[in-house]
Amino acid sequence: MGKYILKRVGAAILTIFLVATITFFLMNLVPGGPFVAEKSISEQAQQALREKFGLDKPLIVQYKNYMVNALHGDLGLSLKQRGRDVTDIIFSKFPISARLGGISVLVALLIGIPLGCVAAVNRGKWLDNFIIVIATGGIAVPSFVICTVGMYVFGVHLGWLPTFGLTSPLHYILPVFALSFYPTAYITRLMRSSMLDVIGQDYIRTSRAKGVSQFLSLFKHALRNAILPVITYVGPLLAYTLTGSFIVEKIFVIPGLGGQFVSSIMNRDYTVIMGTTIFLATLVIVMNTLVDIVYKLIDPRIQLN
Repeated sequence: MGKYILKRVGAAILTIFLVATITFFLMNLVPGGPFVAEKSISEQAQQALREKFGLDKPLIVQYKNYMVNALHGDLGLSLKQRGRDVTDIIFSKFPISARLGGISVLVALLIGIPLGCVAAVNRGKWLDNFIIVIATGGIAVPSFVICTVGMYVFGVHLGWLPTFGLTSPLHYILPVFALSFYPTAYITRLMRSSMLDVIGQDYIRTSRAKGVSQFLSLFKHALRNAILPVITYVGPLLAYTLTGSFIVEKIFVIPGLGGQFVSSIMNRDYTVIMGTTIFLATLVIVMNTLVDIVYKLIDPRIQLN
């Protein structure tokens, strides 16, 4: 286990390095710059700003300076939000996205896992068909459609729910619904497929033959093995959702990290783009590593080579 963890940590560090390198060069290869859009600033002022932030140096020198500073925990200053450190921006926006994303993932798990189990137990019956239709629709419909329909029906037409911001518990309902709808549908289908495979195994039939109730047989023996694919999916999902859904945050005017990332791309705020990308990549890689370790804890038969 220790050797495996060390190998995964090494691979994770290499992956983060590659993501940061590719992002840096692709970002700088796009024509234009962070100060070009500021038409009120003269060419001399733009040159002074480029010199101040080190953007006048050759690209390879900029890359070296950025990576050296990043290794020391310095992600630089925002090019657009003058005087603000990128690290401060990320950690001021991340709790908002984390709270919204965490609630959404929890809702998806609490609804998707039981629905998948119910559909598997009632295979071929009307309840199974109904759940599959809803789950398939949830996977097929984009999140921006869910946001728009929810805002119109519950916010504008009925006037039951607020449609922007996160200032009260009611404000969370529409964004959480929009964020959790797709994961709930996917987890439902994933859980149903996995549960159908597990309940057909010999050890489940043996437990039933020995007089174990269907409920205990499913939720004590079958669920432990059937939930493994869900854990694989939830790891990266949690990282992406905690970082913030770009579309949902933009539509509902939520001041989270997702909206900040979109704004930084539109404004060519290079340091914020790099900082957010590295932060997201680190989260995804850490979650994937934790998923592999949890795999071993849940099923000791798995060999981590």
